[in-house]
Amino acid sequence: VASWGAYLLSRDILAVSFAPRDTHEAQVQFALERGVPALIGVLASIRLPYPSRAFDMAHCSRCLIPWGKNEGIYLTEVDRVLRPGGYWILSGPPINWESHSKGWERTRQSLKEEQDTIEKVAKSLCWKKLVQKGDLAIWQKPTNHIHCKITRRVFENRPFCAAKDPDTAWYTKMEKCLTPLPEVNNVSEVSGGELSNWPDRLTSVPPRISSGSLKGITVDMFKENTELWKKRVAYYKTLDYQLAERGRYRNLLDMNAYLGGFAAALIDDPVWVMNTVPVEAELNTLGSIYERGLIGTYQNWCEAMSTYPRTYDFIHGDSVFSLYQNRCKMEDILLEMDRILRPKGSVILRDDVDVLLKVKNFADAMQWDSRIADHEKGPHQREKIFVAVKQYWTALPPQQKST
Repeated sequence: VASWGAYLLSRDILAVSFAPRDTHEAQVQFALERGVPALIGVLASIRLPYPSRAFDMAHCSRCLIPWGKNEGIYLTEVDRVLRPGGYWILSGPPINWESHSKGWERTRQSLKEEQDTIEKVAKSLCWKKLVQKGDLAIWQKPTNHIHCKITRRVFENRPFCAAKDPDTAWYTKMEKCLTPLPEVNNVSEVSGGELSNWPDRLTSVPPRISSGSLKGITVDMFKENTELWKKRVAYYKTLDYQLAERGRYRNLLDMNAYLGGFAAALIDDPVWVMNTVPVEAELNTLGSIYERGLIGTYQNWCEAMSTYPRTYDFIHGDSVFSLYQNRCKMEDILLEMDRILRPKGSVILRDDVDVLLKVKNFADAMQWDSRIADHEKGPHQREKIFVAVKQYWTALPPQQKST
């Protein structure tokens, strides 16, 4: 139920918690109802829906994932999403099995074999074990792969993956090879670029952009986008009093986040934003969103989102329906939005006026209270803003029901 993630929020650290839909099927729903970021997810055969080098830390407490099985493929996936110098923390079985084997109701031999296998996989990934205390252990990923390449044959390190986009993660098979880090000039350099400390990280130019590795986006474009969304969010709050009311909302969803400007503009509000980057988007910008210290996931809006009904207070979408024209039905996307939006939750969409007029027809049929407002630059812009509030659904009186 994301208790550790909830604790970290008090320290101004944003965590993404995920769990499968299993015997504890509602735990992700409980987390979201607490106002803690969470998604339904599982380590199986498909990559996690996050870019490479996304997280500063990955944590697993009594999650019962067989880390050493299948040639260590699950730890290899953790390595892919960890930033250079990032940490992996494992607490619970089999760590310190010598002291805890009786309480865990497992044989000492099976626990020892499991921990030995984990240690071997971690070593093959060139991780360094920092500490083991109680039933908790911490490993660290290297800041670059210079030493890993030098010692690869001597220490039987995991082979590096062939040239392939490490950020591709939607219906992409996990691999048992090691995702190579960006090249560096010396052992003290951090692969991919060093990040600023929080909160400077939010407005600093992400290394993916400053290095030019994210083609099509310049430093100036990033800075202009950041300022643009400050103005847009200020205007949104004049259109939707619920968004402007501090504490009214907690869980926000941005359906087409681009560089995370919408989320960044709300950083001083007591909210968090799940930034989604559509797999159909022209640019894969989710890595730069994580480099800003924000969170997010990939999503195809022709499919259902990995969350429970009524788990978001507010949904925002910039040009989502233009992006999905001729890909799937508009009403299917709107019905999915209705599914994951809480009653009395708000929606703000910006798009071409003709697109939004069609959206409004469907929104009225779903009994949303909706309207179309002018662009922040005035009424002469073709782009308009759709504002809606989901209502509590009530059935018609018996005499008004039709066959």
